[in-house]
Amino acid sequence: MKQIASGLPAAARVATHASLDVNIEVLGLKVHRVIFPLSILIVLALVLGALFDPPAAAAALEGIRTATLKHLDWLIMIGGNVMVLFCAVLAVSPYGKIRLGGKEARPEFRTLSWFCMMFAAGMGVGLLYWGVAEPVAHYTAWFKTPFDVAARTPEAAHAAMGATIFHWGFHPWAIYLTVAIVVGYFSYNKGLPFSLSSGLQPLLGRAHKGAIGHAVDIFTVVLTVFGLATSIGLGAMQATAGITHVLGLPNTIMYQMLFIAVVTLLAAVSLWRGLDSGLKLLSNVNMLLALLLFAIVVAGVGVMAFSSGVLHTAVDFGRYFLPLSNWIDRTDQDWYHGWTVFYWAWWCTWGPLVGVFVARVSKGRTLRQLVGVVLVAPTVVAIFWFTAFGGGAIGNVATGTGALASGTMNVDMAIFHFLETLPMSGATSMLVVVLLVIFMVTSVNSGAMVVDSLAAGGDPDTPAVQRVIWLLMIAFVTVILFVIGDNTALKAIQAGAVAMGPPFIALMLLLIAGFVKAIAKEPR
Repeated sequence: MKQIASGLPAAARVATHASLDVNIEVLGLKVHRVIFPLSILIVLALVLGALFDPPAAAAALEGIRTATLKHLDWLIMIGGNVMVLFCAVLAVSPYGKIRLGGKEARPEFRTLSWFCMMFAAGMGVGLLYWGVAEPVAHYTAWFKTPFDVAARTPEAAHAAMGATIFHWGFHPWAIYLTVAIVVGYFSYNKGLPFSLSSGLQPLLGRAHKGAIGHAVDIFTVVLTVFGLATSIGLGAMQATAGITHVLGLPNTIMYQMLFIAVVTLLAAVSLWRGLDSGLKLLSNVNMLLALLLFAIVVAGVGVMAFSSGVLHTAVDFGRYFLPLSNWIDRTDQDWYHGWTVFYWAWWCTWGPLVGVFVARVSKGRTLRQLVGVVLVAPTVVAIFWFTAFGGGAIGNVATGTGALASGTMNVDMAIFHFLETLPMSGATSMLVVVLLVIFMVTSVNSGAMVVDSLAAGGDPDTPAVQRVIWLLMIAFVTVILFVIGDNTALKAIQAGAVAMGPPFIALMLLLIAGFVKAIAKEPR
């Protein structure tokens, strides 16, 4: 082993000198001598704990998750609201002109490719998984309804669409964006390591490089690994449900393992090729295929019906935004905890993954541009997407058309049941499977890149093989949980990851305070 004594190549343009004194080089790999080994040990310990007795682990972690969501809902909701306000105020303030990398910095990627990479990494899989299932669930009271409105009524349809966009609009992207702004600003503009702990520098001074900073980065590594592992597992279940349904085959664990293997292989190739020729290409292909699927669905539900639906959905989102943001004296406690609070905590598990990745690809962008493209644009996309899929599915339920008429019985199959009511159902179902694979590849790709950077002390310029090693570890965790613990262990880990939401929210509030303190010294 030898101590790393020099900074990053000029291409990285990030001065991570602050972390070099604790980085080591082992077999050609650049790792942090504290964050890397402790992260590995904690991940392995939690996996073994979940596998030792999956039912007991699932029950214990589910209990922790339930208590967390019930008793810390106020912190989760306040944190989400604060991050939305933080991004909005930043955009309209004079500080919105601050450019990541300084005044002379210019973007590395064109705006369309930049957006495609961020969107594919942040929400692509979720829109496929919940695009039909969530609006129908709210409409039919699969697990209660927003504000306890009567199920299967016109008001339930409006509440369902408003709540769905609320869950997939400003709040999740504000969580991602807050991470991106903090990490990007302190890394590109202040020359600190590419990690969340750098945001503590204005509050802690040099102490942010010590035990507290290490704890923050270890926490974010573990959170990202388990968030990704559970997402891969859930994606595998939906993809194989669709494949076996279309082809008339039994849905077995063998197909789920095959899905994970394909995703891992493609992600490894993409990681090896790098951002420009790997992830950017995949993300652009993703968006083209998603646009094709979207166009087919719009044609199937009717252009006029879709157009009027978009207007209604936007109005429903605006109408329900403030009531759904409230956490005081809610009458719909079961729905509120089971959906909104859970979502906010779950978005936190993806906060470091997507946020650090957004920062990585956003050099040269102003903070105002970040808010416009990372916060507003995805919300507009969500309105269009859920209107086509969710609104169309609610229409089928209302008229008793198709398998969804009886409600959302199987979330994995919801989108496939909806597509059966439209032309070209076989082709569109297979297109969904292809999109699931590619969207998952982009998420896993960016996640492995982020975990590797954090475990290397905030160094974004690690060897490609090192990023692939982290990818294999994430896939290994997923497979072990699936094969040995069945989906019981997978759900246990998901419950544990969700329980990490409140600590992450508390950390983000501290990072916002540190960021505000730092930019107050910036010339306007």
